[in-house]
Amino acid sequence: MTNNENNSSTGKIQTKAGYIGIIGRPNVGKSTLMNRIIGQKIAITSSKPQTTRNIIRTVVTKDNAQLIFLDTPGIHKAQNKLGDYMVKSAKSVVNEADVVMWLVEPTDYIGAGEKAIVEILKTIRIPVILVINKVDTIRKEEILKFMDTYRKEMDFKDIIPVSALKGNNVDLLMDTLIENLPEGPFYYDPETVTEQTERTIASEIIREKALRFMRDEIPHGIAVVIDKMEFKKGLCTIEATIICEKESHKGMIIGKGGAMLKKIGTAARQDIEKMLDIRVNLKLWVKVRDNWRDDEYLLKDLGFSKTES
Repeated sequence: MTNNENNSSTGKIQTKAGYIGIIGRPNVGKSTLMNRIIGQKIAITSSKPQTTRNIIRTVVTKDNAQLIFLDTPGIHKAQNKLGDYMVKSAKSVVNEADVVMWLVEPTDYIGAGEKAIVEILKTIRIPVILVINKVDTIRKEEILKFMDTYRKEMDFKDIIPVSALKGNNVDLLMDTLIENLPEGPFYYDPETVTEQTERTIASEIIREKALRFMRDEIPHGIAVVIDKMEFKKGLCTIEATIICEKESHKGMIIGKGGAMLKKIGTAARQDIEKMLDIRVNLKLWVKVRDNWRDDEYLLKDLGFSKTES
């Protein structure tokens, strides 16, 4: 008998496991919340919307429950093939998940983007938990008003106000998610944290630093490709290319005398060393690929597979 079997005579505890789809508009804090729950950085975060591009699977095993989180790209109006991929990926999660967690900001105004998400959620028959994030930015007496605003839109399984940044009510959210998981065996080994490869996480860390340091100077038209990742004698050598869309962007990423590229590389190397727990030698290059976000072949090479709607 495995530890996943339920047997009342032996006192065995039935395990629960399921997929949690995290959806929401861009920049509502989905990746920040997931990183808070996991306890380490898996998804990149920045002040720019649409930071997450792929569906990121992370795993939390807590006692007799295993939660597989699907952190999706923000649902928005697509402007190019990359944007179209991101939106379709986010919508596909709704059909894959056992529980959906809709993350919103505290407001008493429901815009067109939120109403579009509501219409999607009304078509599914699984628990939908509304999570009102960033409650650390408002007065406590305002929370009930915002909860009532969203409650009028649809019947949620639960509504939980949280602060992903400070951790407020995250434990309550976890308990609620576990309550709504189906019973069944674990999908992953309990030690698993993510099914993302080290190469993927390293490329995302580099992209995060570029987005963070460049701020408004560089749009979302950058990607990072890991050309080489080699482990040898206590050292990991990584060679990576930052892809941008314009020569002017290339100059800004490199910076005067290579200063910006060095700043990006230093910060990324420090985070990658923490992730790998090994010394890292990181080498970065910058290349221009015109309109790469509309190039289906290049998008495929970068790992953005076409997702059916």
